[in-house]
Amino acid sequence: MAQKSLIDRLAILADAAKYDASCASSGTAKKNSLGGKGIGSTEGMGICHAYAPDGRCISLLKVLLTNHCIFDCHYCINRKSSNVERARFTPQEIADLTLSFYRRNYIEGLFLSSGIVKSSNHTMEQLVECARILRQEYDFRGYIHLKTIPEADPELVHQAGLHADRVSINVELPTDSGLTRLAPDKDARQIEGAMGGMKMAIRQAKDETKRFRHAPRFAPAGQSTQMIVGADAASDADIVGKASRLYDTFRLRRVYYSAFSPIPDASAVLPLKRPPLIREHRLYQSDWLMRFYGYAPGEVMQATEADGNLPLDIDPKLAWALKFRERFPVDVNRATREELLRVPGLGVKAVGQIIASRRHRTLRLDDVARLTVSITKVRPFICALDWRPVMLTDRADLRALLAPKREQLELFAA
Repeated sequence: MAQKSLIDRLAILADAAKYDASCASSGTAKKNSLGGKGIGSTEGMGICHAYAPDGRCISLLKVLLTNHCIFDCHYCINRKSSNVERARFTPQEIADLTLSFYRRNYIEGLFLSSGIVKSSNHTMEQLVECARILRQEYDFRGYIHLKTIPEADPELVHQAGLHADRVSINVELPTDSGLTRLAPDKDARQIEGAMGGMKMAIRQAKDETKRFRHAPRFAPAGQSTQMIVGADAASDADIVGKASRLYDTFRLRRVYYSAFSPIPDASAVLPLKRPPLIREHRLYQSDWLMRFYGYAPGEVMQATEADGNLPLDIDPKLAWALKFRERFPVDVNRATREELLRVPGLGVKAVGQIIASRRHRTLRLDDVARLTVSITKVRPFICALDWRPVMLTDRADLRALLAPKREQLELFAA
């Protein structure tokens, strides 16, 4: 059988990589291209766009080393029992592709994952070799994100951290029972053990950097993980609780959520339909409430409905405010930062601007309106010099008034 061309293999393995969401490159500095010149295109096969915290768009070559796999995870299109076209790159080919795209300014880095071929150790060796070639033989200074394999030898996983800016170890599913049922080759304790080892290595590297000027860097952009949403019966409350524990225990930079998508020749144990895409979006919003708005996990769970899931028609911050209306309205001229961050429609930046502005003058409703996208959402929950929401906060139909129109939700889903 004839060997597939490089372009054919790139088409297969770039498409296979699209199911992994954990590829944002926040937490690392932008590097200059080695060649210094390029045509500036950011479109191409296998190129994805991630965003840094400052809003900067970063282009990555997102690809698998191979989609061959000896594991049989029910939710994975590349599982060993799946009838998909297979392909494979060598580490040298991945390095050459990355450098070729990088020199032309198509990308700023590489996101590399893989199916498990031969064994976990063999696959991890191949992933590390890709990064080693780029760093040591080509002096590549761009961003590298490696997906590590928890079943591999810890020393191999450690080697990944020495070459990559970020590493990730996917927990895959929110519950241990779901993982046992849908991914029989994976073990939750082994996954968390690998994450714990990575956390300790990152912490040790930071300490050594403070003490020794030339200490080697180790995963300076930290580690992340991903959970699949909707493949099992886990509720949003289960997912929020799991994410909070992962952040606290392993000091993760990000937890990513990926809505389950039905795959060809799907296993009979999987749902026939994918969950609404808006559910994934609501989980990201809840994640931001915990990371940037000071909400405890239990408070986010208070925003869920009777079935343990976040409402789809309104965001979790608004859902929480409607359940605790006695906490509102808050006075924008007197409230603390923590109280203002609870106001639906006010983001972190707007709250900072309100606090800075009120040092110089007493704020009116129009002043707040200039600092937020929609004053309609904010008005029922605040007081200003010329505004008090008399009877508005207690209206029985307030949720219906503030919820996005059905057309907006349908457009998001599309």
